[in-house]
This record gives sequence, C-alpha cells and structure tokens, in this order.
Amino acid sequence: MSNSTRNRLDVHPVSGALGAEVHDVDLASVTDGDFEQIHELLLKYLVLFFPNQHALTPETHIAFARRFGEPEIHPFIPKLDGHPEIVVLDSKGGFKADVWHTDNTCEPSPPILSVLQLKLCPPMGGDTMWSNQYLVYESLSQPLRELLDGLTAIHVIKYPGETSERRTEHPVVRIHPETGRRSLYVNRLYTSHIPQLSPRESKMLLEYLFTFAEEPRFACRYRWAPESVAMWDNRATQHYAVNDYTEQRIGQRVTILGDNPTGNPPRWDNYQAGGRSAADYAYR
Repeated sequence: MSNSTRNRLDVHPVSGALGAEVHDVDLASVTDGDFEQIHELLLKYLVLFFPNQHALTPETHIAFARRFGEPEIHPFIPKLDGHPEIVVLDSKGGFKADVWHTDNTCEPSPPILSVLQLKLCPPMGGDTMWSNQYLVYESLSQPLRELLDGLTAIHVIKYPGETSERRTEHPVVRIHPETGRRSLYVNRLYTSHIPQLSPRESKMLLEYLFTFAEEPRFACRYRWAPESVAMWDNRATQHYAVNDYTEQRIGQRVTILGDNPTGNPPRWDNYQAGGRSAADYAYR
C-alpha cells in the first residue's frame, strides 16, 4: 500500500453549524492520503476533533502541524521545554481565553490554523466553543453585507512586556483563499474600530456584529478528554474557552503562520469631522 493511499476516515459532524469528530486516524503517523482527507474535511467543517491521540509526541505534533505551514514562535506564551513551536496553555498561569476571538488578528498576517492537544482536563467543565463566520456573514441582510464589504477594521492589542501596541487593518469581510467564501472578520478581543465610520457609528455597528456572531446557532461546543486534539481554520472561525471550572487545565498548541487577509477595498475614505481624523479618536 503506497503512502498516498486514501483510507476512508470515520467522520461524525458535531453540530449543524460546523465541526466534526474524526476517528480511525493516528495524527502521529498520518499518510499523505490521510492528510489530503483531513485538509478537505477542515475546509468543509472548519474545526476537526481527534479523540484518543495518545501516541502524539511533541515531535509528531509539530510534524503534523508543519504539513500546513511554518509554525509560529509566540512572543510571550510559555513554551514546552525544548520545543519553542509548542505553547503551553495552563489555566493556573491565567491562560483562559474566555472571550470570543479569532487568533492574533492584530498581526498583518494572522495565523491560518492551530492544532491543540489537551493534556490535562478538569473533571467537569472546560469545554471550548467555535463559531462559523461564513454562516454569520451569510445570515446578515443583503444591504448590511454590501455595507460591510466596503469597510475595513483596525485590530489592536498590547502584549505583556511590550512597549507599544500591535495594530493592523483588515477587511471587515475577508475572502477565504482556498474556498473563495466570504466571512465576517471582526472580534471582541482585537477589533478596535471601523475607520470609515464615526466613533459612535463604529461602536454601535461592531457591538451588533459581535453579538450577532456569538449566537448559539452559529456554534459548536466540544467536551474535551485527555489527549484529544482539535484543529481549526482561523480564517473563518472564532472560538471561546468556557471558564466554568476551577481545577487545572493544560493544553499544548502549535499555531501555523498566516496569510494576508483579503477582501474588497474600502469604498469610502476614513472618517473626518471638524478637522480630526479617525485616528485622533480614542476608540478603545
């Protein structure tokens, strides 16, 4: 049997919006045929779950993720000893991402995907949720979609230990480079404002979009078990780690460096009023 032979994987969708659990594959030794199917499933379901990945070592975790691109070396999250590509998300260290977000949209080239393995799970709680930003965009009214297609948004954050903010501008609606589908591309954690709008308009519109994107009908929720793996397409999803536990929770994650989000160019100049540009206003 050649290395590229495609054995049909056992796939179980976990919700009507996105997500599927994949069985009968060992991520520590995927064939080329397995990888082709996983890639296709990722584009279809946006987040994939692989239970019982007990054979996955740090080396094979990195090797699997590297099939999708170059791993990120995160600027401040603690790393696994000897493996700077793997960040350690330890709840005892404060790593509880309990706000809906898309990873690192403050960067010019946000990561395209992450591969996360839970090593230690609390006995109850600690689930993670993902949302389908294709469906969010497609569920908006046509007039609102047309408005959003002509806007950009500023994404900003200041990481611990850094003296300046990381700030960049992306389309409010991005076009997926592999599927060609449009998705809403703003999130509570990083998105500061829409520069083509007045501060009040920007705040009102973003709050509506954040709230709309977080509706349960666009989401799936996954109950972790030790050694389970999740991987998700960062270009068309948001995620949220449910903070409903007190016991320790530890995950190990490899994130793949990204591409440049593309969409329609802005149809209007940046907002100005009374000689002040949008950059003069304190949006956050």
